[in-house]
Amino acid sequence: MREGRREALKKRGEVRVAGKREGGLMADPLGLIGGAGQVNPFPGPGGARPRAEDASGGTFKDALTRNLDEVNQAQQEATRAVEDMMTGNRGDLESVILATRKADDAFRMLQALRNRVMEAYDEVKQMRV
Repeated sequence: MREGRREALKKRGEVRVAGKREGGLMADPLGLIGGAGQVNPFPGPGGARPRAEDASGGTFKDALTRNLDEVNQAQQEATRAVEDMMTGNRGDLESVILATRKADDAFRMLQALRNRVMEAYDEVKQMRV
């Protein structure tokens, strides 16, 4: 650690020297604990919460909701195509197969995303604090 940074942290009482606590506070290598002992889960200027934005400028929640709506729409289109085929309103089997395949792929991708999120959640649950 650079000497200037070490001195600044030492003044705030947040530096360990040779495994010992200084100033009655434990070390805070990630900067998550403020000088007054309060936890700041969003370090940065003013402790402002950073927004998780995707390439289009929306949040993760917005992107997830948008994708859920698209998967739902694909499922509905596939159901409508199968129903039209069965009632005789549609004669092209190719478009029905394409719609059902598209809906199946979209659902499998959504399921894979859910599984990855659950794996990440399980890992976070197992972390020691």
